[in-house]
Amino acid sequence: MTAAPPRARLLPASADSIKIAAGILGAGGLVAFPTETLYGLGADARSESAILKVFQAKARRPDKPLITLVQNIREAGQYGVLDDNADRLAHAFWPGALTLIVAQRDTSPLSSALNPGGNTVALRAPGNDITLRLLRAFAGPLTAPSANLAGAAPPKTAEDVMENMAHAIDAVLDGGPCPGNESTLLDLSAGPPRLLRAGAISRRQIEDIVGPLE
Repeated sequence: MTAAPPRARLLPASADSIKIAAGILGAGGLVAFPTETLYGLGADARSESAILKVFQAKARRPDKPLITLVQNIREAGQYGVLDDNADRLAHAFWPGALTLIVAQRDTSPLSSALNPGGNTVALRAPGNDITLRLLRAFAGPLTAPSANLAGAAPPKTAEDVMENMAHAIDAVLDGGPCPGNESTLLDLSAGPPRLLRAGAISRRQIEDIVGPLE
């Protein structure tokens, strides 16, 4: 018995393909795309059913929060409370590979499935042109965990994604290889800033803006 063919469509990162990808996302589907760090797995961050598909596709624990990508600081402020530190860091490093964890606004339209039981949101404005074009075409926030099974090597190419996740997602935008560095993860939600994950933006770069980190 032969194996079923891959389900995901491999799309060049053209204007037409980005429109197709935005339509898939709007219908609740999953699309992998390149960022300035790794290939991310996108879904509508306002849709519980789409977010649950992300957890299922990645075989990821549903209590492990997901990062949300936004176009800019203004959009981030619709979802999270950006204090002075957050504002300064966002202006210094966005668009770019710095993810900020902040308190979520009561009026935020983001799905609670992003962070079950929590009251914070992890936000980033990406510094990759393809990602930003996709965000603009979709006109909404997207999830962005790495497009791999939980515990597997993070994907640097569209081929990596197709090899490991084509059976579980709808499309992959091929934008060439990614650098492979994760985004830096900084918690600003309570007390002094805490570095939760070292990444592309260094501790020293951040401390030059906000002072010593925990």
